[in-house]
Amino acid sequence: MTKAYWIVRVSVRNPAEYPAYLTAARPAFEKFGARFLVRGGPFECMEGSARERNVVVEFADMATAQACYQSAEYQQARAIRQQHADTDFIIAEGA
Repeated sequence: MTKAYWIVRVSVRNPAEYPAYLTAARPAFEKFGARFLVRGGPFECMEGSARERNVVVEFADMATAQACYQSAEYQQARAIRQQHADTDFIIAEGA
């Protein structure tokens, strides 16, 4: 099975409220075995545009990555995230 990844670039508009998203998303991450490979931290934009925060989350496979995103647990958290941040969000299959 080929692993799959959430690749998310985030610009937080409301830093005081953004942690509510992380708290709300935790049950989905635990349920679907999400493994965070990159979660914020320093970076250097070599080409193109960047957002202030980069996240890469590993899942067992594409079906699991998609199921996590589409789950009721994550959709509730997503609504919170959308209130407090702008994101570019893709799900990609690994090599």
